[in-house]
Amino acid sequence: MNDHDAIGPMMVQIGQAARLAATQLATADPAAKQKALNIAAETLLDQRDAIIAANKQDLAFGADKGLSPAMMDRLMLDDARIEGIAQGLRAVAAQTDPIGAVVEEWTQPSGLHIQRVRTPIGVIGVIYESRPNVTADAGALCLKSGNAVILRGGSESFHSSQAIHACLVEGLRAAGLPEAAIQLVPTRDRAAVSAMLQATDHIDVIVPRGGKGLVGLVQREARVPVFAHLEGICHVYVDAAADLEKAKAVLVNAKTRRTGICGSAETVLVDQAFHDKHGDVLTRALLSAGVEVRADAILARTEGTVAAKPDDYGQEFLDMIIAAKVVDGVDGAIAHIRQYGSNHTDAILTEDDAVADRFFRQLDSAILMRNASTQFADGGEFGMGAEIGIATGKLHARGPVGAVQLTSFKYLVTGDGTIRP
Repeated sequence: MNDHDAIGPMMVQIGQAARLAATQLATADPAAKQKALNIAAETLLDQRDAIIAANKQDLAFGADKGLSPAMMDRLMLDDARIEGIAQGLRAVAAQTDPIGAVVEEWTQPSGLHIQRVRTPIGVIGVIYESRPNVTADAGALCLKSGNAVILRGGSESFHSSQAIHACLVEGLRAAGLPEAAIQLVPTRDRAAVSAMLQATDHIDVIVPRGGKGLVGLVQREARVPVFAHLEGICHVYVDAAADLEKAKAVLVNAKTRRTGICGSAETVLVDQAFHDKHGDVLTRALLSAGVEVRADAILARTEGTVAAKPDDYGQEFLDMIIAAKVVDGVDGAIAHIRQYGSNHTDAILTEDDAVADRFFRQLDSAILMRNASTQFADGGEFGMGAEIGIATGKLHARGPVGAVQLTSFKYLVTGDGTIRP
């Protein structure tokens, strides 16, 4: 679609169809949702050649647009990644259906029996950038949680997202579920994003998944409630009581496994006592792995490092770059993270239980880790099958947003002719 004036009416039509589908999904048979996702996974594997061909179109578009290597990596699909997407669909399908689950129940002195049960939110709008796998992840999680979803993928992943979406629709069709349960906005026109952000009649919550620019835009302009995080400024603090070999392995993995994801480490903080004992061993490990280390005055003594600028701390590089700084113990690390962090994921490497406990209690990041790579900040690694994003706000959803986090609740109250005196 190229007619800008037609975007508004099209989005209203999509929203109305989603609202109708949501009413049907709210009471859908869990077996039907499971079947839809398993068939979508099978179709995805059957159509892998077509998906890769579509992805090549997107890669060419991204190259012409001048996307960074990290963003091109986010965009790229190959056999292994398609297999991973299919595994994610199957994992979500196999999860216990959250809808109708009794979260709490109790009986009041009045005789009333009260249950709090999970219900769908309704219609979820997902706005994302260059990662085509979000099409499958978001579609699967919304379906599992009984929600209809409107997906607006980035211009870079336009063809890949369409190819993946077609597999999801095939699953819905085969399971007898409404095809409007998972809709993909069929245009690159940014007016569609604006329409979604204002669609209070049709969308119950917006989930943006992308860079600071996209998420900031959504949070500024949305009239619909938002689950969001602005940035993944993830820290790794290496304590005096850290095991040296564990520290090297975890730090290098946290930075280098995939630099373009929000769980990639962006700053390493080294306890002065650790540095006094082990010297520049961590800096050299990062340099040997091909990482550009932007270091403070102490760590910059190591040949090959770059002197850090003030704005390197609090920077989401999404690249083979890390900021590095020596701090005065766990309290120094906590102070730094409070100043520069984004409440996404922060890790401590230590064998001291008391220090780890202080780190966990004093920081309020959505995810805190001990002796583990920040690259595990992922719904799939948390056993959720997939995630729709990492939420860093404090209301409703926090951390990886899986199927359970995409539910609300209602109270079911049963009496026996009970009246209030």
